[in-house]
Amino acid sequence: MKENRNINILVVEDDADINGLINRILIKAGYNVKQAFSGTEAKMCLDLQDFQLILLDLMLPGMTGEQIISEIRMKKKMPIIVISAKTTPEDKINVLELGADDFVTKPFDVNEVVARVNAQLRRYTEFSNANKEENLVLAYKEITIDKEQMQMCVKGSPVQVTVKEFTIMDLLMTNPKKVFTKSNLFERVWNEEFFGDDNTINVHISNLRSKISAIDSENEYIKTVWGIGFKLAE
Repeated sequence: MKENRNINILVVEDDADINGLINRILIKAGYNVKQAFSGTEAKMCLDLQDFQLILLDLMLPGMTGEQIISEIRMKKKMPIIVISAKTTPEDKINVLELGADDFVTKPFDVNEVVARVNAQLRRYTEFSNANKEENLVLAYKEITIDKEQMQMCVKGSPVQVTVKEFTIMDLLMTNPKKVFTKSNLFERVWNEEFFGDDNTINVHISNLRSKISAIDSENEYIKTVWGIGFKLAE
């Protein structure tokens, strides 16, 4: 069994059977797991304990999953994986825009859930424990990113970004001349094979642009290279 005893995961699901199933498979994978059965209980858990990842249903009593995502993103960057019976593209795009990092549709395969948890935590840990010998602070125009603190600032003001958004900006700023195809970005950021679904990349790029322009609307930071992908704007 893989040892993950220093990693705390919060499972928020009001269906006791599904919550119990997720709880068991994550414990088997070696994680510390806390269960919550309502949005209100989830908020209390988040206020009292630090978690490295949250698995979240959307349709919850007390507070909705969407409200919880918004609350988390006001102060934390930990990965959020939504597990929901909502299946429309609009539902998925909405939670990604709010700040979720991944979306799993019910009914789900337990091995897929564990694989997605592992992938999200691997990416989160890579940035949280950045190599001390590399340049941990990057600057471009009015943006600075601190890899050690996982913080992005525009004109000195902190910007709340998700792990995925931070990773995208880090890739662009580390490689200012490189044009990243959507396939490049997806495989580097999500650690998964790209199957041609542009929505996920487009939503995250759009979110980044909106958050940056809310503070600095005069400069262009992410340039669309039509027919190819994206690069850091010159």
